[in-house]
Order: sequence, then structure tokens, then C-alpha cells
Amino acid sequence: MSAALPREILICTIARLLDGVRHVAVGASSPMPAAGAMLRRALDDGQRPVRLSILGSVEHNFFTNGSAELFDSAGQGRLDAFFLGGGQIDGQANVNLVGVGDYPQVKVRWPGSFGSAYLYFTVPRVILFREEHSPRVLVDKVDFISAPGASAPGVYRTGGPVALLTGKALFRFDKARPGFTLESVHPGHDLDEIRAATGFAFDHAETPAATPAPDTATLSLLRGRVLDELAETYPAFAAEWRSDLAALTREGSPA
Repeated sequence: MSAALPREILICTIARLLDGVRHVAVGASSPMPAAGAMLRRALDDGQRPVRLSILGSVEHNFFTNGSAELFDSAGQGRLDAFFLGGGQIDGQANVNLVGVGDYPQVKVRWPGSFGSAYLYFTVPRVILFREEHSPRVLVDKVDFISAPGASAPGVYRTGGPVALLTGKALFRFDKARPGFTLESVHPGHDLDEIRAATGFAFDHAETPAATPAPDTATLSLLRGRVLDELAETYPAFAAEWRSDLAALTREGSPA
């Protein structure tokens, strides 16, 4: 079987971050988190049930009333994991979904915070996911806090960030500091590149670990069952993935 594509390494990393969950929800327009959740379910099949609620999906969504049920589940402690992105994310895991500049006179306006703060406070395993890894996204301090990564002592909070996954690396979040530690670097990248592309300070080993590639069995599951399931909700993403796999096969074929 051919080597893993960069997106497949990200999806498999997401599945590892979801190890042990009972119920994971994925917001709209999130094909890679959705694929990671589907892979987690496939890996756990026959051992323990994993419930998926993928907003926008007909086949893979238990909710019938959209975000209202999502918020109810989170508030009742029935949701183990969720994904958040952001136009800006800083070194204390604060997320900005509002815009760039001094609020309310922002220079660039984004869709808004919606329920991000509520889910950040109630879901115990929030994974920050942003494929772009650059100083404009990973900033020293966000321009507006849509959802705070950590809370002051005495603030009741059952949820919060556990990791930040980008197209270059995986970071773990320590809420006691608070701050990020570089856990692994994806294939094709190195520590110097991560430093240059990250606008906040982070802890790291002298020689960071490499993000592991999926084994043959996991890759087969990912390119079979998971890709087929994902096509129902994200047909364009699935078609692009299949096209990349076909190109990879052609490149690996003998002349």
C-alpha cells in the first residue's frame, strides 16, 4: 500500500486524540475531523460503541434539531469531544472567531463566536484544529476572545482544550500553566519551521518526536470504509481524496 497522504496523517492523528470517547460531535464544514471521528468508530468497532454526531450529515447524525440538541448534550455531560477552529489561536488556547483589529472596528470580519464559548466550557475534550499553520493564525495574543482557553481559579468549568492540531504539528495543552507543548512534528517539517510559523512561545523537546504514520491495516480501513462513509456528507472532499490516491498510485507504478 502507498505511503500516507498528509491529510491521512492528520485524520489518523485525530482518531488517536479521540481514543476512549463515547460520543463525539463535529461541526459543519469539517471533513477531516469528521473522517477522524469515523476512523475512531471503525477502529473501536466490536470493542466499544462510539457515537458520532456530524452536523450536516443525514446518515451520521443523531440530532434532529441541530445545534439545540448539541448544546443540550454538552450541558448534560453527554458529549465527550468536539472540535474548534479559529481565525486566530494564541498560546493560551484563546480562540478568535470575530475578526482582526480592535473590536468593534475590526478590519476583517469573521462569522462570529456562535456557541464556541459554551462548548469550550462544557465539553471535556476540545481539539483545536486548523490546517493552516502560520503566524497570522497562531498569534501571540488574539485580537478578540471568542472562547477562553483557560479560566481563573474558582470558575466552574468541566471542559476545555486538550490539543492543537495543524498541518505541520501536534501540540498538547497544559491548562495548569497554561500553554502548549509541541508533541510531534508531521513528516516533511522540522522544529525550525514550526518555530518560524508559530506566533506564540511553546515548550518542546530538544528533538521533537515525529507524528506517526498509520500502519497498513489502519490505512486500508481509512481508504475503504471511512472514505465511503465520508462521501455521504462531504462528496467533494471525498472525490478530491480519491483523485489524490489515484495520482499516488500512478506515481508509484512501474514505467
